[in-house]
Amino acid sequence: MKKFLFLITLISFIFVTACTQNPTNANGTSSESNSQTELTIAAAASLTDVTKELAVKYNETNPNTKLTFTYGSSGALQTQIEEGAPVDVFMSASKKQMTALDEKKLILEGTYKDLVKNQVVLIVPADSSADISSFNDCATDKVKIVALGDPKTTPAGQYAQEMFEKLGIWDSLGEKINLATDVRQVLSWVETGEADCGLVFKTDAMASDKVKTAALPPAEVDKAADYPVGIINATKVPDEAKKFEEFLFSNDSKAIFEKFGFETSN
Repeated sequence: MKKFLFLITLISFIFVTACTQNPTNANGTSSESNSQTELTIAAAASLTDVTKELAVKYNETNPNTKLTFTYGSSGALQTQIEEGAPVDVFMSASKKQMTALDEKKLILEGTYKDLVKNQVVLIVPADSSADISSFNDCATDKVKIVALGDPKTTPAGQYAQEMFEKLGIWDSLGEKINLATDVRQVLSWVETGEADCGLVFKTDAMASDKVKTAALPPAEVDKAADYPVGIINATKVPDEAKKFEEFLFSNDSKAIFEKFGFETSN
């Protein structure tokens, strides 16, 4: 009888141990195989739409990776990373912010790479009847309010100021300028008519049917906007971060970037 009870106890112990080591979900598969790795990506506001589609494509082959995006101006994101925000990957709309982080040893060595290019354009409300067709028009009576991102923190605003300065009209704009926290706020102001015109990236203009592109920058002041990507040195999931960065340079990703108006390298 004692041997029988011992055998029953031993079998029960083995069964419980096996269940503990290999927990299963309702589908009968191991929960360990379904555990997720979370990757936090700080991305420039102008990347909002394209990154949503990139995430869907990435998860088709990496279903156990949860991609969490935080959006904002590149300057604001840079500050957050410098202050220790839990970020794994940074996608900036300018080299300025990425270089600053790299110089402070906050970017993982060998992961700072140029990803895509963009262009700043002048937009007006889609139903605008104003005769605004050039950057120089911003300095005329045709425009009462021109919106742009704060040059101190937003790459689009920085590029806009540089172009206006080269055209010799920056100082004359004066109180006409309304500064936004990022290009999406500029887009919103122009969409609603709060601003007569605004300067955003080409990709932002393409994302809205409530605005239209009034002018491209003159060739003599045009400047390509470089978008770099880099992995944050403090990431706790470097392998997954590198895997995602590699994906951003894949043919699938290039096709998505181009669909949204970004220029990719060959």
